[in-house]
Amino acid sequence: MRGKITALYRSRLAAERGFIKKDWGGKRLTVALAYPNTYAVGMSSLGFQVVYGLFNQRPDVVAERVFLPEGQEMSLYLQSGEPLLSLESQRPVHDFDILAFSVSFENDYPNILKILDLSGIAFQSQEREAKDPFVMGGGITAFLNPEPIAPFFDFFLLGEAEANLSQFIDYFIDINHWKRARDECLKDLASGINSLYVPSLYRQEYNRDGTIRVLEPRFQDLSEKIAAPIFQTSGTEVPCSTILTPDTQFNDRVLVELGRGCGHACRFCAAGYVYRPPRTYAEGAIRSQVKKALDSGSPVGLLSAAVSDIPGIEKITREIIETGGHFSVSSLRAETVTPGMLEDLRKSGQRTIAIAPEAGTERLRRVINKHLSEDQILEAVRLISTVFPFNLRLYFLVGLPTETREDIAGIPALVKRIKHSMVKTSAKRGRIGQIRLSVNCFIPKPFTPFQWFPLEEVEGLKEKQRWLKKALLKEGGIQVHFDLPKWAYVQTLLSNGDRRVSSMILGAHGSKGNWKKAFQLSTMNPDFFVYRARDLDEVLPWDFIEHGLLKKHLAREYSLALKEHESEGCRVGDCRRCGIC
Repeated sequence: MRGKITALYRSRLAAERGFIKKDWGGKRLTVALAYPNTYAVGMSSLGFQVVYGLFNQRPDVVAERVFLPEGQEMSLYLQSGEPLLSLESQRPVHDFDILAFSVSFENDYPNILKILDLSGIAFQSQEREAKDPFVMGGGITAFLNPEPIAPFFDFFLLGEAEANLSQFIDYFIDINHWKRARDECLKDLASGINSLYVPSLYRQEYNRDGTIRVLEPRFQDLSEKIAAPIFQTSGTEVPCSTILTPDTQFNDRVLVELGRGCGHACRFCAAGYVYRPPRTYAEGAIRSQVKKALDSGSPVGLLSAAVSDIPGIEKITREIIETGGHFSVSSLRAETVTPGMLEDLRKSGQRTIAIAPEAGTERLRRVINKHLSEDQILEAVRLISTVFPFNLRLYFLVGLPTETREDIAGIPALVKRIKHSMVKTSAKRGRIGQIRLSVNCFIPKPFTPFQWFPLEEVEGLKEKQRWLKKALLKEGGIQVHFDLPKWAYVQTLLSNGDRRVSSMILGAHGSKGNWKKAFQLSTMNPDFFVYRARDLDEVLPWDFIEHGLLKKHLAREYSLALKEHESEGCRVGDCRRCGIC
């Protein structure tokens, strides 16, 4: 059976360009870098590829990739009982020094246990032995709220990997050289690196009402706060995907990061807060990286929270077109889209433009601090339809704080006006693009002004979805996709829970993904984490993480939302409101 698995992996490698395979000799640190989802999903993540490159640029490190098996691949493992293997050398994961998870999404938490199970590694940190690899966590979920999965990890490295991964490697190699006991290594790591969090060295105590009384270190030489450092982009090379494969949604496209973070300060968006301050790379550095990708014969995918906000972006896209290249963009801000950008997208072959009104009324967009008026939305639609009959993908949220029936009714009303604008503008051409709606449930996230709000009850979300589906059906010619409220419930639990949620994750794994059964077996009611509004002075599970964000700033934004008042976006280096600059 192992022969069939290795043959499958070698076939996968043969289709790739840019993977790195190193010799294990020379006492190198060996790292199994795991993405807790399938190969196609993991290899579509630029962040995962960047971390792979950071590990392997070190001559003293061997890093190989690990993914969750699927289909025939999973069947081969289950039938044979073979341990999970790495992709590059097809070695068992449990032979590596470190199993490092890069976790982008809370819904992937159950897959962490599947990978540990297939690897023959104990779920709980306290149950592991000296022969086992250290289990390490990183990625945005780690510096939002790692507590629901804390018992499964030996340690987390918080913050952006470019800021601290090399320091961690130096420190770990030095400690590992002396072959100290596992618990001593963990304590040394925690005391030596201010952005490294060892959950077993911190204890939680609870009040009678179930809220957290305190999260504090067990030893005096450990800090009460764990830093989440950011990467300074000035003067640095622009990150891009280094491995190309046809087996992802991007299909051999080189992904290029134009900037990190977002300065628009939408109150529901975690990335807009934990990646502060918003940063862009130098225009010259972006152009150089794009040229390198085009010279290799690959199209490029331009990534940013809002590509149209990037200084000099039209010059970059025009150069791509003039050199015969092709590009796509991740997302555009309606109020900053331009005819020039749209014309370049048309020439490049992109046929769908995505914009995110988020809410159907001006009132609710003020609540969420969207800084986007209906006039701006309709003007963007007019521009888009003037240039080409692009398909339009519109993103909306339901269940937002303070949302009323009028706000829900505002969604089909706005979509109707958007459709009318498209028809009117495209009349002479005789062709009109399709409208596709993606309607998702609002999920409160840590380190945002909306972290104190609960999820709306599942039945209420379902009722709103049914009403919207019926209302949009009357309009005709509009495709609508809704996410499932039951999964919004689970994601809210995994986003906002504390260590007590880990037993529910274990229960779901043991019942083969049956969350309802896991909740029934739990001694803790999950509604406590999902449907309960939090007090502004409550100790939150993630309060020990130090991003530099002032909690009082988030509370101030929370109050402004209730008053339906907008606040300014980021003025990097020119204000002191949030505490970052």
